[in-house]
Amino acid sequence: MVIPFIIFAQTLLISSQPSQEIVQSHQVYPLPGKLNSIPVFNSNSPELVINEGILLSTFPPQGKVYKNAHLNFPFPGKFDIFVHHVAKAQSFDNLSTLYLGILLYNPRQTQVNLKIIHGASYLSQPDAPFIKLPSQVEDSLGILYAGPGSRVMGDILRRHRQDIFPPYLIIHGKKSRILVNLPIPVKDLDPPLNGRSTYVRLETNGNVYVASLAKFAPLDENGKERPPTLQEWKTVLQNGNLVTPRDRPPTPPGTEPIIYGRVAGVSQGSIWQGRLTNRGNWLAIPPKGSAISYPLSSLQGGTLGTKQVQSAPMLVRYPDTAYQAHGNYGIQYSLTLPLYNPTLEPQTVTVTLQTPVKQDKLIGGLSFLSPPAPQVFFRGPISVRYLDPIQTWQTRYFHIVQHRGEFGKPLVKQTILPQLWKLVRINFLYPPDATPPQVLTVRTESSSQQ
Repeated sequence: MVIPFIIFAQTLLISSQPSQEIVQSHQVYPLPGKLNSIPVFNSNSPELVINEGILLSTFPPQGKVYKNAHLNFPFPGKFDIFVHHVAKAQSFDNLSTLYLGILLYNPRQTQVNLKIIHGASYLSQPDAPFIKLPSQVEDSLGILYAGPGSRVMGDILRRHRQDIFPPYLIIHGKKSRILVNLPIPVKDLDPPLNGRSTYVRLETNGNVYVASLAKFAPLDENGKERPPTLQEWKTVLQNGNLVTPRDRPPTPPGTEPIIYGRVAGVSQGSIWQGRLTNRGNWLAIPPKGSAISYPLSSLQGGTLGTKQVQSAPMLVRYPDTAYQAHGNYGIQYSLTLPLYNPTLEPQTVTVTLQTPVKQDKLIGGLSFLSPPAPQVFFRGPISVRYLDPIQTWQTRYFHIVQHRGEFGKPLVKQTILPQLWKLVRINFLYPPDATPPQVLTVRTESSSQQ
């Protein structure tokens, strides 16, 4: 799987030594819980945009010049919007700014009221460059990020609404409104390319159609670039075709080798909510010195021996794009771990995010690399919530950077008294700058570690 935006990300070499494979032979279980049913407008193909046109349209095809560019899917009630694209100049002779537009349309006669619950949109340059960060650092203020996907996911995790988004939009009957009209500038960048990530959570009291569109900045009467108008965006929607060149098409499910493709359509599911248990309502911790793991963002060909594919299904899609939302970019994982100590002595337990080598079937256990490979496979924020020794809830935020095959560092460490339990909650949005799968590992420390 190609890492989004890697074409202009900083290469992070952590070691020039050959890696040694290390196998951890503990049990890996399917992740409890499931995705909710909230639809997600999921625009990520083509990732690299060099021409104008339609990126993704769920508008009805009637009256449009290119009917195959419109998927005819109305969004009711709650829905999310995820848009993630890179603009690239075709030459240094033409450094026009590409604009990203997100258009909303109310098909009914009466007005629709749209609530914007959370929302964020950032550029790679200058908003969130791919800088080198430590593998794990506490970030209570949300000021650490590496890449626009990392920064956007941090805002949504903290339930922010960036000030570019109003709290409400009114869309009158049979009318359109612009939700996003933002530039992806490439001028003065070398190479001349830039990316923008956007995620918005919305709720409407009536059906709305959504489209993401690309258009180069028009010029004003003084020859200066300006944002496209609503009418100019409507013209792109009415007369435009799908943006070309297209991404590499996916292989049908079940065929080898797997080409996942990139996503352009409506996926089903915005939050994976799960309570991790193995004994009634509790998660009995593993024996001293051992561990158990659960996959995160597992996908076809990368289930880590569990046969569990967590990729969100597609409700509608273009025929040359991904069959599933592989990678679950933007999906929130909200996991509860009721850690129970069944023994007669205190036990110290850690919970860790890890990035093992991708495998579908395990041979002996999870494979890690020492030192890890140079490729960064996870960049993003995670929140951890737990009760401290005086029974007060603590919420801590970490920014995590992990390379392929990296063991990771504990997010939380808890000492649990005999036959008692402690609750730990893990929350994160799977960042679009990541490559799945990862695992969440619960380990009971040995006496020497304690």
